[in-house]
Amino acid sequence: MTAPTTAGLLARLATLGPYFAVATAPPPDAASYRPLATLPGAAFDDWTALVGARLGTGPGRVAASTVHLGHVARLWSLALGTVALGGGVPDLGPGRLRFTLSPEGSPRLWVPEPAARPADEDPVPALHALLTAHLAPLHAHLRARYGLSPHLLRGNTASALTGTVRVLLDRVPDAPLDAGPLAARLLRTDGLGDNGTYLYDPDLGVAYQRNSCCLFYRTPRGGLCGDCVLRGAPSRRD
Repeated sequence: MTAPTTAGLLARLATLGPYFAVATAPPPDAASYRPLATLPGAAFDDWTALVGARLGTGPGRVAASTVHLGHVARLWSLALGTVALGGGVPDLGPGRLRFTLSPEGSPRLWVPEPAARPADEDPVPALHALLTAHLAPLHAHLRARYGLSPHLLRGNTASALTGTVRVLLDRVPDAPLDAGPLAARLLRTDGLGDNGTYLYDPDLGVAYQRNSCCLFYRTPRGGLCGDCVLRGAPSRRD
């Protein structure tokens, strides 16, 4: 039986929802796409301004954290999703994965000629290296420009990872590789976890509570996320 190509696995992932979507053929507006290596800096600030206008918060810490959480969720969805479907860790480094933004701040991603590492390798070191390549320079910008703490950024990264696992377990229950144990290992690696509480059972799924807050409760809509540290402790919101 012929092994599925990386492009084929990414196409299958795209059916799971927008966070799993990436183009593998040149899109009609390919000229508007930039490498994600250019994201830390003015490109991220432009994105934050668009999202801040939509949320009603302005282009500050809350919008920046929201953009960061969504961005990392997309990275995990594509990388971990490909592995769960039986592929190797895809080559989606900051110089290869490209993005463009809608006027509302919704990103679209494109990776030309996608490839991946061998599927029989341990994926955790490669997943860690891939996410670190994206996030180390971005986190430096977010700390300097918006004052977001390393603790919050690690929490966002961990929350995005566990959210990805939930979607995979729910929508691809027959995936060749179980994402639950992989997430447990990734949450123990430097920079990708916040020492939150992660529980996984193959029959029951994933439960997670982070040790930080993404700040979404400060938007006009308010509310706490399901894994927020502030649940049951409203006095800690400031």
